[in-house]
Amino acid sequence: MVLNSAKLFRLCPFAGLVGLRDKRRIMGATVKGISDELRRILNANMDQAPARQRAREAFKDIQLNIDHILFKTPVDGLKMKESYEVNSRGLKIFSKSWLPETSQPKAVVCFCHGIARKLASSGYGVFAMDYPGFGLSEGLHGYIPSFDRLVDNVVEHYSKVKENPEYRALPSFLFGQSLGGAVALKVHLKQPNAWSGAVLVAPMCKIADEMVPPYLVKQLLIVVAYLLPKQKLVPQKNLAEAAFRDLRKREMTSYNVIAYKDKPRLQSALELLRTTQEIEHQLEKVSLPLLILHGEADIVTDPSVSKALYEKASHKDKKFILYKDAYHSLLEGEPDDMIIRVFSDIISWLDDHSNKSTAS
Repeated sequence: MVLNSAKLFRLCPFAGLVGLRDKRRIMGATVKGISDELRRILNANMDQAPARQRAREAFKDIQLNIDHILFKTPVDGLKMKESYEVNSRGLKIFSKSWLPETSQPKAVVCFCHGIARKLASSGYGVFAMDYPGFGLSEGLHGYIPSFDRLVDNVVEHYSKVKENPEYRALPSFLFGQSLGGAVALKVHLKQPNAWSGAVLVAPMCKIADEMVPPYLVKQLLIVVAYLLPKQKLVPQKNLAEAAFRDLRKREMTSYNVIAYKDKPRLQSALELLRTTQEIEHQLEKVSLPLLILHGEADIVTDPSVSKALYEKASHKDKKFILYKDAYHSLLEGEPDDMIIRVFSDIISWLDDHSNKSTAS
């Protein structure tokens, strides 16, 4: 059966703000049954990409066997490809794709975390990239010197994907979770007519007040950041507890061995605050079809701003779903029944809008 066609670009969330303080030590104790060599790799300095690449390769099989609903999706019928490409700024960027093997894709998803396989299994082509300094891409780990430059890297990468003759005629969707939601919105604001719609899961349009340092501390950090932008000095709370409602899934965060786990770097934290404030004041400029999903009990990103985005976005085709009792990580940290419900809402919306885009 030939499926209706579309592209979905899922922008991965910011791992640097979901790690635990001193989590590397905790991980060494939590990941059980590993050799001394694997433990040494686990505890290595991950500041540069080669160390992260070694860790990912060493733990790949362990990660794929995690008892999580998203990792149980069969890979039969999917073709997967990994690659590195040097971008226009001279940075080596890691990317991965998942595509249906025997049919034309409905959409393309970006992020190698369970849901990519589930979306590909639902007929969507999935394309992922790691931001510079995150995952397997080159750059100082967890360092965002400029959020606008990060967005430019994303625009460059996915523009090349969209120019591929195989996908050029297909509808294209942005998909952003957490920080990825902020990236998706910034991409749209830079390319207002380039996308068929966006799915935003707990988007970081505003960092919840509970997660922001007190005013005086923030002012001090701004001064220090001017001199020491790369230093890891920003105080943070236990965000795994804040993001993951399911206790068993919260423990599984230790298996994300290449996630940034230290305190946020000063410049990175300030760029996030600046960007979310900027987005919060440009909500009415959002002008594409939207599906916005948020947990009612999210204390990492502010659900009230997601509601404001829904109310202020200028396009008439928009939907906002608030999930009772749910935390921040709707697709990774909730009980299985909630994850299935959220995923079903996403697929239903994408299928409907893929059909609309193709018909028009």
